[in-house]
Amino acid sequence: MAPPRSMPAVFVGHGSPMNALQRNRYTEAWRRLGASLPSPRAVLCVSAHWYGRGTRVTAMAKPRTIHDFGGFPRELYEVQYPAPGDPALAGEIRELLAPLEVELDGSWGLDHGAWSVLVHMFPDADVPVVQLSLDGTQPAAFHYELGGRLAPLRDRGVLVVGSGNVVHNLQVYGRRPGVEPFDWAVRFEAEVRRLLDAGEHRPLIAYETLGADARLAVPTPEHYLPLLYVIGPAGGEPVSYPMDGIEGGSISMLSVRIG
Repeated sequence: MAPPRSMPAVFVGHGSPMNALQRNRYTEAWRRLGASLPSPRAVLCVSAHWYGRGTRVTAMAKPRTIHDFGGFPRELYEVQYPAPGDPALAGEIRELLAPLEVELDGSWGLDHGAWSVLVHMFPDADVPVVQLSLDGTQPAAFHYELGGRLAPLRDRGVLVVGSGNVVHNLQVYGRRPGVEPFDWAVRFEAEVRRLLDAGEHRPLIAYETLGADARLAVPTPEHYLPLLYVIGPAGGEPVSYPMDGIEGGSISMLSVRIG
């Protein structure tokens, strides 16, 4: 087993942006998770909601809070998460990923995949936050490899946070209370946990090969890929699950802690 990194890495199933305003079992688990971690120098967040072409990293000193959704109550649009940025960390990330071309971005900020979780994990907004984009033109193996190349950041006091959902199928999502999880969602989440516990990452990278359940659980990749940035640096470390559960039948709230 590889020696433990000085900072864990975590994947959080973020679910609805309304979680930013709520106190429920998910947000309480995120608060406990934040309190249980060593104090980070900074957070590097890989969110499902910065998905496009190329690889970019936020490099501004004061990232804006992005309200990248529609149809929610006014109170949600008023939420601000004024965590500072970390231009020096953005430069470190660019160096670690070389020769990959990484754009230092001055326009994005923090999307709801980041702040709706961090507002609970670090409610004082006093930990610098940098976001890394997902290059949607690249296969899953590319994202897993980037996660491995970012592993040295954990020994520099940086908390790597992936924010997405292991199961994310909005086409069949049920918005009424008490919707039972679909069987395929339960099975796929359980298979992900089994493979993580066994340290078998290859099937998790090639998730499309996991059958019909995977096709329903991951109809598009952006919510799944942040998990690969967290397990890429793992190297045989212990795995735990601060939270699980399936919302609306088809959204997994599974959180994963590595180390």
